[in-house]
Amino acid sequence: MGETSDEYWMRYALQLAQRAREQGEVPVGAVLVQGEQMIGEGWNGPIGQHDPTAHAEMMALRQGGQALGNYRLLNTTLYVTLEPCVMCAGAIVHSRIDRLVFGARDGKTGAAGSLMDILGHPGMNHQVKVVHGVLADECSAILSDFFRMRREQKRAQRLAQQQADPS
Repeated sequence: MGETSDEYWMRYALQLAQRAREQGEVPVGAVLVQGEQMIGEGWNGPIGQHDPTAHAEMMALRQGGQALGNYRLLNTTLYVTLEPCVMCAGAIVHSRIDRLVFGARDGKTGAAGSLMDILGHPGMNHQVKVVHGVLADECSAILSDFFRMRREQKRAQRLAQQQADPS
């Protein structure tokens, strides 16, 4: 069985998540596709850009709007390695994206069904089709590895401080 289009684009999003990781950001990547053409991409950048809105999804949506010359991103699919937060879910609804495909669920901040469901809320003026679990293991692994590395770095820093100041 060959790779599906959803798997192909999620692998691309995973490459973008790796870029975020290399920059010390939480490794999340996003790709916006219309037909079979990529019209926007993004990776997390809030820390380096000092911008709380610089999530991977927001970056991909901004590029898509520029590419189409319209804030309405009709007939598009957004691929994201991690379930979007409330801010990103709101932007997905406002941009009129047709489909969201994400890999890993986010029980702490996920707004596409985990913590809450902004995209499927019946009061919203636009409904987004949601597919989840595409390459979920790979998407979860890059996040788990990142946070494990972060914890080890913090432990090492604390140990170094204790050794430098044994009082």
